[in-house]
This record gives sequence, structure tokens and C-alpha cells, in this order.
Amino acid sequence: MPRWRLRHLLLAPHRLAFFLGAVMLGSTAFWWTTLLLARALQWPLSPVVPASSIHALLMTLAYMPLFFLGFLYTAGPKWLKLPAVSARSLLPALAILIAGWALAWTGMHWHLQMAALGMGLVALAWSALSLRFARMVWCSRVSDKTHTKLASAACLVGAGVMFWLAVSLALNSMPLLRTGIHMGIWWFLAPVFAVMSHRMVPIFSATLIERLDAWRPNWVLSVMLGALFFEGLVRVTDLWWPLPQGFRWLQVGVEALLAVLMLGLALRWGFVQSLKIRLLAMLFGGFVWLGLALALNAVSHGLMAASGDAVSLGLAPLHAMNMGYLGCTMFAMVTRISSGLGGRKESADNMVWWLYWVLQAAVILRVSAAMADALSQSLTLAAVAAWCVVMVGWAVRYGYWFGTPRPDGRDG
Repeated sequence: MPRWRLRHLLLAPHRLAFFLGAVMLGSTAFWWTTLLLARALQWPLSPVVPASSIHALLMTLAYMPLFFLGFLYTAGPKWLKLPAVSARSLLPALAILIAGWALAWTGMHWHLQMAALGMGLVALAWSALSLRFARMVWCSRVSDKTHTKLASAACLVGAGVMFWLAVSLALNSMPLLRTGIHMGIWWFLAPVFAVMSHRMVPIFSATLIERLDAWRPNWVLSVMLGALFFEGLVRVTDLWWPLPQGFRWLQVGVEALLAVLMLGLALRWGFVQSLKIRLLAMLFGGFVWLGLALALNAVSHGLMAASGDAVSLGLAPLHAMNMGYLGCTMFAMVTRISSGLGGRKESADNMVWWLYWVLQAAVILRVSAAMADALSQSLTLAAVAAWCVVMVGWAVRYGYWFGTPRPDGRDG
């Protein structure tokens, strides 16, 4: 078995960024499990930022952007026909990013101004990395830059969101913080996943490129991005001003139509490959959760419209979106890229396939917990335990790969 070496992380951008993402992912999963156990055991905990807000921030913006970086700075130059990017050149900004998260994480438990300073460092580092990629897109002379332009725009939105979060912490404004988290989910993270999923579907199965391309038109991407923008706009507005009943019913109609479209698209892609190709099935599973999240939103907002906002599905739609769509898509894409760029033929072996289905169980448990008051705590603990097993196991496996040479002896 090859020995793990720190210097191997600098052989390619995806190695360095994915490793840091894996560390953050495993750490956040372990932290949330520990916090819920402490709460169940009634241990006294009093972070300066509400635990639910820390959870929402860390479980979205702390690790997913690091996986974006690894992907964009490895695949991006190839798509843009530009020279490869050195992982070493990304190291200073990534070091500031990680240091910023360490300060922010600590500060949210003990000192708000420390948290604001840390989030400010995160915002500065992410801005530098996003602007560098935007310059690459601008300088490229390839004819089709649709996906790279959209991904770059979403990353720049993410930079603005991170500055917003830093200001929110400095002002000790939890409404502003929650607003920033929702903007980050709907206008930064989800759009990047939508763009990259749309680009990557044929790559996940080279034998089906022609048939899948026929169901990968740009109008589908436009509708997906429009749906995400709409959901984010309504979420942010709803945090500040209660929506009138008439608009609620309009919202229900739009979400129901979008849910039917997304589920239809997922079923079409699923029918083409019949779940026989594991990686494509994993990506297909993410699209199913996007459709289900929109459907749950439609049901929840229908209940709110009918009851004067007294009844809803709570956090079920949001967890279907975050754990289901974002989590499953991240799992599928990072698995594919790590295997392909790591010189390993088996992209989704039995271990990964098993972890993927445990991840599905975790999502179902967490969505169910949000709708079952009597069993909420038990189901939540079970969901978090399953999530922790999946993400820590997955992070350890691929974290080891990133620090060892490719088994085929090639560079990268």
C-alpha cells in the first residue's frame, strides 16, 4: 500500500481542494453528531450564535465550495483550452480560507467578532479564487463557454454572500445571517451544481452520449436556474415579509409545475440508463431529490396558504434540497472526478455504492423527522448518525487517495 504524503496534495488542484473539502466535511459531520448527542443528554451548551444557524452555515458553505474549486480549477482549464493551474498557486488563498473557517467556527461558539473576522477572511479568499477563475473564462477563446460563465457568475455571487455573512455576524443580526444562508443555498451552491450536472451527464457515461445529449438541451438548464432563483427570492422575501395568500397559491402552482418537470427529466435520464450505470444512477438520484424538494415545497406552501401560515412541512423541503439534491450530487460528482483523475477504473465500487444508499437513508430519515413531531428527535439522531458514517467514511477513503500517487503511475 503506497504511503500517504503531504506533498502529493500539490500534484493537482483537485487533490488539494478535495482533501480540504473532505476534512471540512468529516469535521462538520462529526461536530453536528456530537452536538445533537450533547443536546439529547441535556449537557449545557450556549454558543453565541444559535446552533441551528451554525449548522445551516457549516453544512452548506463550509465544504461544498472547496469541492467546486477542485473541480473548476482541474476541469476548467481543459474546457477553456488554457494551461493547467498549479495547485501550489492556489495554496495561499486556500490556507486563508481554511484559517478563516477555523476562526469563524470557533467564534460562533465563543465570540461574535472573532466569527465575523473569520468569515471576512473566508470572503476575501473566496473572492480572490473566484475572480481568478472569472479571468480565466474571460481570457479563453473557446466558442462555447456557457457552463463556465454560469459557474463563474454563481461563484462571484457566493463571494458577495460570504461578505454578507461576515457583516451579519459583526452586527449580531440573526435575520441577516439566515438571509445570507438562504442566498448562498439557492443562488450560489445549487446553481453551480445545476450547471455542472448539466455539463457532466454525458461524461458520466460515454457509451450513452448521443442519447443523453438529446435530453440535455440548454432550455432545461435555463428552467433549472430560473427555478432556483425563484425559490431563493421567495425564501428571502418570506424571512422578512409574510407573503399574501394569493401569492402563496401562485407559488404553489409554480413549484408544482417545476417539480413535475424535474421529476420527468430525472425519470427520462433514469429510463435511458435503467440504473445499470452506478455513477449515472447516483447523479439521477440527486435530480430526483431536486424534484421531490420542489414537490414538498409546493405541498408545504399549499398548507400555509390554506391555513394562514399556521401549518407547513417545516424543514422537510429544505433538507430534501440540501441533503438530497446537493448532498447526493456532490457525492456522485466528487466520486467520479476523484476516480477518473486518480487513475482508477472502478468509479463506483461496492463500498461507494453501499455508502450512497446509506446516504439516501439519511436523507429520508431527516426529511421524515421534520414531518413527524413525536419521533422527531429519534429520527434526527438516526439521520445524523447515518450521515456521519457516510461522510466520514467517504472522506477518509478519498482523503487517502489524494495523498498517494496514482496507481497507474501517471502524473496528476
